[in-house]
Amino acid sequence: MPSVSAHVALTLAQHIDAVFGVMGNGNAYFLDAIETQTDAVFTAVRHEQGAVVAADAHFRTSGRIAAGTSTYGAGFTNTLTALAEAVQARVPLVLVVGDEPTSGPRPWDVDQIALASAVGARTYTVGRADAAATTVIAIEHALTYRVPVVLAIPYDVAALDAGEVPDAPSPRTPTPLAPRGEFAEGMLDEIASVLAGAERPFLLAGRGAWLSGASTALGELAAATGALTASSALGRGVFPDTRYDLGVTGGFGADGAMELVRSADVAVVFGASLNQFTMRFGDLFAPGTRVYQIDIAPAATHAHVGGFVRADARLAAEALVARLGDTGPAHSWRESVDVAAARTYDAGDDLAPDGRLDPRSTARRIAELLPEDRVVVSDGGHFIGWANMYWPVAAPDRMMMVGTAFQSIGLGWPSVVGAALARRESTVVLTSGDGGGLMAIADLESAVRAAGGRGMAVVWNDAAYGAEVNLYGLKGLAEGPMRIPQVDFAAFGAAVGAEGIVVRTLSDLDRLASWVEEDPSSRRFLLLDLRISGDVIAPYQQEIIRVNS
Repeated sequence: MPSVSAHVALTLAQHIDAVFGVMGNGNAYFLDAIETQTDAVFTAVRHEQGAVVAADAHFRTSGRIAAGTSTYGAGFTNTLTALAEAVQARVPLVLVVGDEPTSGPRPWDVDQIALASAVGARTYTVGRADAAATTVIAIEHALTYRVPVVLAIPYDVAALDAGEVPDAPSPRTPTPLAPRGEFAEGMLDEIASVLAGAERPFLLAGRGAWLSGASTALGELAAATGALTASSALGRGVFPDTRYDLGVTGGFGADGAMELVRSADVAVVFGASLNQFTMRFGDLFAPGTRVYQIDIAPAATHAHVGGFVRADARLAAEALVARLGDTGPAHSWRESVDVAAARTYDAGDDLAPDGRLDPRSTARRIAELLPEDRVVVSDGGHFIGWANMYWPVAAPDRMMMVGTAFQSIGLGWPSVVGAALARRESTVVLTSGDGGGLMAIADLESAVRAAGGRGMAVVWNDAAYGAEVNLYGLKGLAEGPMRIPQVDFAAFGAAVGAEGIVVRTLSDLDRLASWVEEDPSSRRFLLLDLRISGDVIAPYQQEIIRVNS
């Protein structure tokens, strides 16, 4: 008869087709059932945090919920940083874990429910009589609230016979939040009116707008109002017409583009939380700009917002388009400015004064060579500015930064695993620093194995924790703890089956050009070890330095 673990696996597999993890005592029966009794694909990673990271990246890339799995105790505690990141980033996933037996904790057990709760994740514990129903409840909770959940299988319950797997209802999917009430309708009337009369209208959208499917409606709204557009870092590419799009706001934005944003007289924000980075620490908009926000959050998320509508971004955008009708924009601000010139970044020099690569020119050259059909996944660190500034992507689900919500590093390599399974035809490109790359080095092998010739990594290797050097070294603090001995990542890659290239000059990138032209089925994962200068500071980091001075 099927065990409790099989009930969990069989029910989970009805709604989730990708599982990532490390096998141990606590999840052995669950993984046996996944492998032998379901069509779900299990992909092994080498560190438990990678299980959560891969499931996180899989959702961000595909919009389909995935699962991670680990054993109890030390296996579970290894997932906590990645679990906290998924909570902060509002990413739904299910983490299936072993747990202490129902008879009580053993010396190696910890209070996993308390630990999960401490980072913001709810735990559902299965029993012999309710494993299938509890699994559906956990999936529904994750989807409804856009959060990770923990599904725990007590050790002494895992292998118990539980009878035939009962039919369980499908998880309910959340209904888009429509504008409700007189206030919301009145505020939409006001927004439509001020947009119609604005001389310099501006629309800003974030990841929430993409998740709501608002791209088409936002494009129509921009055309109807003659607005310039831009996105948050996690919403890059959400507007369909790039001719009038200023790119990413905040520290990743080009100076000319941010000057245009600051000159807007009306700004409407869709599905963006307006965090300190998007808002340039309060300097994104000028004091006279009328700022409106539309979001599913309970209230406005920044003090500069003068009008707020709680609603799904797509529904609100469609309502505004309907209100504006076919009158067309009253002004043609977008036609009077050179958007392409405004969003241009500094090209940099071939080499920095210290003889190492200038990351700006290196990023620009890589952008010229990368395949168009690409998904970019990013670790955290000083280097994040280069990909976000110089590597445009087609849509928000093609550029993700797993780790930035929780301000962590070391989650890059397993991000490749989840993205590669989610997008089997695209090239997955990891951008990572040497500090984060070393922290997660166990899952370099996982990335190479999962992506193969469809994967590549760019390691920005400045032999330092660059952000710390910029923030604290410049203040005179001891730099010894901030420095890393020069590491040969190309050799690391070769050791696990990748092709590793040390890049010291721009001409060394010619191998990327030829690699792109090869058949993905016959080429190897490519790892570019960029020996960059740490003296070139990314603009967003300069902004942080200024604020912290």
